[in-house]
Amino acid sequence: SSFFYRMGGRNDTKVMYFILLGFPTTAELQLLLFSALLLAYLLTVLENFLIILIIQNNHSLQKPMYFFLGNLSFLEIWYVSVIEPKMIMDVLSHDKRISFQGCMTQLYFFVTFVCTEYILLAVMAYDRFVAICKPLRYPLIMNRKFCAQLIAGCWICGVTTSSIKLSFIAQLSFCDEDKINHYFCDISPLLNISCSDSSLAELADFILALMVIMVPLCAVVTSYICIMFTVLKIPSSQGRQKAFSTCSSHLAVVILFYSTTLFTYAHPKLMYTYRANKLVSVLYTVVVPLLNPLIYCLRNKEVRFAMRKTFTCRR
Repeated sequence: SSFFYRMGGRNDTKVMYFILLGFPTTAELQLLLFSALLLAYLLTVLENFLIILIIQNNHSLQKPMYFFLGNLSFLEIWYVSVIEPKMIMDVLSHDKRISFQGCMTQLYFFVTFVCTEYILLAVMAYDRFVAICKPLRYPLIMNRKFCAQLIAGCWICGVTTSSIKLSFIAQLSFCDEDKINHYFCDISPLLNISCSDSSLAELADFILALMVIMVPLCAVVTSYICIMFTVLKIPSSQGRQKAFSTCSSHLAVVILFYSTTLFTYAHPKLMYTYRANKLVSVLYTVVVPLLNPLIYCLRNKEVRFAMRKTFTCRR
């Protein structure tokens, strides 16, 4: 998996590929795991595609809230497609290799999509804050141009963060250690098998993770504190319920995504445990993207109505 070349009178090693260890399973469980993961992947892609289709085809959903939801669905299709197809194939395959370039590409896109999603969820929280706390100014503030700029900002932040992180990871040496105790190329498992000094890469990863996780998280918390105070001032219970129902699905998605990813990315390397990390990683790479569209469809009356309208019209 590696070749040697001489530099300055010493042997250096360049890793050609990594072996993703994935999940240790018995032969009986392999087919069951393969079927479950394949079904989860196909459903996730189908659900998110349907949300994009429903938003595009219904004039009643041509609002900033659903514009952001459509972008979240588009993001989630790519987010799961970077990890799950390789993960599914590796369950049945004996050859679990991934080339060094393939590993870096997978890592780059995964980090891009995760960082973009963090910021997009914060943008969606801000949208709900303006809608509930400043309803009269909402159409003026959340105009089409500003919404497009917010989406572009999310992607620019995601791509920039990923590029900086990867520039540090790609410089590390991996010597003879080519086994990654994970089912995809993630930062912590790569830092753990590096044979060179990874302190600078760890520091860059920690600072960027802190910025990308904590800044959007603070924005989300602040938005919802303001929303809560505004909702509590509404005199009727029906009015309070109606105001809160517009952001309950977003809040559920935020709690799911942030809680699972915070466990993985907001603790030091010393606390890293392979088994716990792999299990939690399954939550935010497989389970959460599968649940997100269901949460939005089941908890949102407008989406449910538009969905019924779309399918009855088509029939």
